[in-house]
Amino acid sequence: MAGIRIIFAAAVALGASTASAQEVVFKDPTGDDHGPGKYVYPTDPVYKPGSFDLTQLRVKQAGDKVTFEVSVNADLEDPWQMPQPANFSIQMAIIHVKTGKGGHTKGVPGTNVQFAPGEEWNKVVILSPQPAGRVRSEAKQKAGDLKEDIVVPEETVGKGRTISGTVDKKSLGDGDITKWGYQVIMQSNEGFPDKTDLLTRKVNEYEGQHRFGGGTDSDCDPHVIDVLAGKGTGDKSEIEEQHKMLAYECNPDGTAKKMATLKMVRK
Repeated sequence: MAGIRIIFAAAVALGASTASAQEVVFKDPTGDDHGPGKYVYPTDPVYKPGSFDLTQLRVKQAGDKVTFEVSVNADLEDPWQMPQPANFSIQMAIIHVKTGKGGHTKGVPGTNVQFAPGEEWNKVVILSPQPAGRVRSEAKQKAGDLKEDIVVPEETVGKGRTISGTVDKKSLGDGDITKWGYQVIMQSNEGFPDKTDLLTRKVNEYEGQHRFGGGTDSDCDPHVIDVLAGKGTGDKSEIEEQHKMLAYECNPDGTAKKMATLKMVRK
């Protein structure tokens, strides 16, 4: 009888452990790190080919913690010697999560995107090499209406080709992480951002030492280098889906006539 009780207890423990350990993975095709189709990297050599080419998002829950891992198509480097333990410098990943109904339609300041009806985000996780305190301070100053839903890991670390950060599950909300919707914006860490931009780097008409090119100078273009698209399988057809989402039009005065409009990917 005692042996049966031990086996039953072990089975219950194993079931509880399995229930709290979940994972979801999305892929993105390589070679699509050009936004709506024509964006090019800045000219400074620190922006190496593939640095903003999103290849995978992995989200893992273990107990009451959730880890976000974003991988790119180049080895991570730390040319600007960011505070440890970052171990990378030029990338910033902005991960939008749809955990339930409603949410925010506008993107983080400096991205110049919106989200389609029914695709609104409820929480956004920012993986930046900047200290967590600075990211939170920038969010408070520049995204006051969104700051309660902006989640910043205490530590964001780069290793190999993957950037990762872990947050409390309760900061994201209730629910099964495998049932949520996700969208990743690949941006560049900007230490001296525009006064209204949340640590993001602009896309201009022509590339410069620290500016992406292929967009406009009037700030109606999406400041987005790569995103997830389609079903997030990494199929090459998803490149065209990306172009459609990031398509934009500008009015003669430089304001947005048609904003880039994103959708979530789901399993």
